[in-house]
Amino acid sequence: MSYRLHYRRYRLPFRSPVRTAHGPWAEREGVLVQLVNAAGQTGYGEASPIPWFGSETVDEIAAVCRELGEAVDDRRLDSVPEWLGCLKNALGVAREEAVKQTPAQIHLGVAALLPAGRAALTQIGPKAEAGFRVFKWKVGVGDLADELALLDDVCAALPGGAKLRLDANGAWNRRQAERWLERCADRPVEFVEQPAFSGPPSFAKPAAGRSPGTALSKMDDLLLGLAEDFPTPLALDESLTGDGEVERWLGLGWRGVFVVKPALLGDVKCTLARLAKAKAVVVFSSALETRLGAKAALRAAFAWPGEPRALGFGVWPLFADGRFDGPYTGPFLHWEDVERIQPEAVWNALS
Repeated sequence: MSYRLHYRRYRLPFRSPVRTAHGPWAEREGVLVQLVNAAGQTGYGEASPIPWFGSETVDEIAAVCRELGEAVDDRRLDSVPEWLGCLKNALGVAREEAVKQTPAQIHLGVAALLPAGRAALTQIGPKAEAGFRVFKWKVGVGDLADELALLDDVCAALPGGAKLRLDANGAWNRRQAERWLERCADRPVEFVEQPAFSGPPSFAKPAAGRSPGTALSKMDDLLLGLAEDFPTPLALDESLTGDGEVERWLGLGWRGVFVVKPALLGDVKCTLARLAKAKAVVVFSSALETRLGAKAALRAAFAWPGEPRALGFGVWPLFADGRFDGPYTGPFLHWEDVERIQPEAVWNALS
């Protein structure tokens, strides 16, 4: 099939910077793509890379879109290299956007995102009153001793039966991770997300070749060892750089949680099918994309045939311009809210 390809870069400031162990994140950059087929049907997709995870960059995505040109066909679109996973994702979504889907779930729970530090304590009460029972707290941002001391206050503020997810964004070394996991053992912590991270894999770009170095192997050993030595489950997030890394960790026998950001997967259907076959524990998470990309990511989450876990999509309101925010996420998100998103409106908002 032949198409006309158009793309638009965006740079959208957040309402307030997102604090992570990688530093403050003040704005989101990405690329929206539009494909119009010979019958005049239009599809949209979003390439929302996170380069420090090991994805491609916005400049690389835009360069390939320019190289593809306006007149493209399926063969040319399929020729986009595997390492451009976010772009392949966007093009695939644009081609399939109109396909009717039957969800495995009608509604899914959502984890409430708490700010780093003591500010978390001011947010738990209102979110609990709204009905949230899973909370995600960013750690690894402030002083280790201060955050450890604050953990009990955060746990005490949780409503009865609630679970807490800790997201370290790879900030800790072995000893720091061990101290946290020792503390978590008898507390209502559902899992600890990415306690350590060595940085993007050396093989993220083809020029480097797929040859994991010593540092990456040591980090594999560290994460696998921590998962074996402590009762609190661990989750991979930054370590899952695209489809290949998901497959690699399955091959390593990872028995913890896979935090999957569909926006970073080049072949979402195949990778999720592989995870389902392995009976993996999967939590779907936002890549802080616009509502256009969020629709595609949430469609993947609602189609997941495994045990549903609370979504990591409690991020909105996120953008200074609310037209780009995803659907309102209370303690539950409904399929009809996802299907109600109009990608064309996001595209037009950038014009």
